[in-house]
Amino acid sequence: MLLRVVVVSFVFLSLLNNGNAGITSTFIRSEWPSTDIPIDNEAFSIPKAHNAPQQVHITQADYDGRAVIISWVTPDAPGSNKVQYGTAEKRYEFTAEGTVSNYTFYQYKSGYIHHCLVDGLEYDTKYYYKLGSGDSAREFWFETPPKIDPDAPYKFGIIGDLGQTYNSLSTLEHYIQSGGQTVLFLGDLSYADRYQYNDVGLRWDSWGRFVERSTSYQPWIWSAGNHEIDYMPYMGEVTPFKNFLQRYATPHLACKSSSPLWYAIRRASAHIIVLSSYSPFVKYTPQWEWLREELQKVDREKTPWLIVLMHVPIYNSNDAHYMEGESMRVVFESWFVQYKVDVIFAGHVHAYERSYRISNIHYNITSGDRYPVPDKSAPVYITVGDGGNQEGLAGRFLDPQPDYSAFREASYGHSTLEIKNRTHAFYHWNRNDDGKKSATDAFVLRNQYW
Repeated sequence: MLLRVVVVSFVFLSLLNNGNAGITSTFIRSEWPSTDIPIDNEAFSIPKAHNAPQQVHITQADYDGRAVIISWVTPDAPGSNKVQYGTAEKRYEFTAEGTVSNYTFYQYKSGYIHHCLVDGLEYDTKYYYKLGSGDSAREFWFETPPKIDPDAPYKFGIIGDLGQTYNSLSTLEHYIQSGGQTVLFLGDLSYADRYQYNDVGLRWDSWGRFVERSTSYQPWIWSAGNHEIDYMPYMGEVTPFKNFLQRYATPHLACKSSSPLWYAIRRASAHIIVLSSYSPFVKYTPQWEWLREELQKVDREKTPWLIVLMHVPIYNSNDAHYMEGESMRVVFESWFVQYKVDVIFAGHVHAYERSYRISNIHYNITSGDRYPVPDKSAPVYITVGDGGNQEGLAGRFLDPQPDYSAFREASYGHSTLEIKNRTHAFYHWNRNDDGKKSATDAFVLRNQYW
């Protein structure tokens, strides 16, 4: 019989006393396909009507949640670049007009990529929208968040390193059942870079259709990982993030960021900061300058929850990608402690891990403490790089388990963070138990400011 471990802990009690304080799950998953789903599978189905919009996805478009960017692809011709929308089903009072473009990657030529800004929306309202016209028209809906308020409840999903395998499909279906309202995505979307030549572009297309069942109905807040870099000199492709930046818009201009790869939004009672692990971040670089200014703008009286997203984890006790986040830790960790960030989510490592509140800000190469120590002002660090991609799980954890590590398990899954009010949020990590959803790690997150 498989051991099923459920850990319930309270953050304010989760300070370290002795070594080996954490748990390494003994759960051993049985076989489950980790190969990519065949491209002709119904999971990637193409709308039947000629030139019908596909790969539909939305994201927040402004700083405070009253605008969205709706994006889609028409495969054969530009078609209409308008979005019709309104607050009643099939009654579209308003129209917004977007942009359309396409690009090449090696000899692959993309479809026509549309991005449309829909702004001036009311808070806490359900909007219906239509793309295309005639027989090719498709209809969807989304809900705007509540207005910015310190006690506004909201439920986020957290997914990273998704890919397009059967495990990916399981993760996606489990998340859709969770009641999450917006996804915080931790990078590594399609894993199309594991293919070559024209198949790279084709697998970006298939992934867009694959996730549409969620991305067309709620915002996904994007961050980029190493599998978005797509640096392939042997194909003549040397522009980093080319596929990602063409297809996935972010609201970086609304927060005065100079790059779509790092930005910030406010949503309900949360201030969310997205960082780029693969862009320069050392002192005086644009990302460093921007983050310094953005942290000073955070108003915990209005948005008490301060959440940071990045791809490479700062704390990681897995043999996979061990210490890759150390350079960013050295640069930014003191700010995370100073501003009392509540939680930092990362992906990259294909396993799950949660830390205690710890910091290593006193360490330097000359003197100082060599090891992380308990720190009530520090964030909880959580790695959710286990969406389901074809590279498989990272099952080799360091032994013994470091003192800073509270719980870790090599399984596929996703997380949810349900903010209740300004002081408390409920966090859950849900394992994909070979197609079944199994709540495995949970705790009550107490707000750092309040």
